[in-house]
Amino acid sequence: RSHDRIDGKRVFVLGHSLGGNQIPRIAASTEHAAGYIILAGSTRPLEDIIAAQTNYVLSLDGAITDEDQETIRTLETQIAKVKSPDLTANALPTELPLGVPAAYWLDLRDYDPAEEAKAINEPILILQGERDYQVTMEDFRGWKNALGTRSNVAFISYPKLNHLFMRGEGKSVPSEYLRAGNVEEELVEDIAEWVVRQGTERNTEAISEE
Repeated sequence: RSHDRIDGKRVFVLGHSLGGNQIPRIAASTEHAAGYIILAGSTRPLEDIIAAQTNYVLSLDGAITDEDQETIRTLETQIAKVKSPDLTANALPTELPLGVPAAYWLDLRDYDPAEEAKAINEPILILQGERDYQVTMEDFRGWKNALGTRSNVAFISYPKLNHLFMRGEGKSVPSEYLRAGNVEEELVEDIAEWVVRQGTERNTEAISEE
């Protein structure tokens, strides 16, 4: 904000995936952002997303093996521990999803990003790839349900884009992430146009007030 080539009053904060999920918390801790942009931000509990992702990936070949079933059962046990009211910070990470410490899960337990986003007064742009199997259209609908009536919140989804906002066809698969590519140009243009529009609309409001 203090850079001499930056308009400190027009800095926007963009978060992708977990970064998008945390935008409401980021907004609560800053006073100077002109607006917020959420790319593939989840609204469901993280443990539920991990379960859905695991089932999706394991079912891509059309068959669930005995080994896959064991993976699913282990994960279900770990998720149940995360959701248990008896979970404490002393729980072993090996007993929890992804080996992540209990303090992390306890911190997220009462966090509802879509609900907390209602406290953000600044403009928000929410973007979602419709082929995304990690953060899905269900999460996108979560934002819409919470913020859809706000005039300063915009929503755009892209039928051909995956979690990385790269173009593809058919069901998205993990191997897509290994291919060199670029974020879709349409996405970049939409973000740029929205950011410019916020400045224009604010200037118009200021003139009207005068």
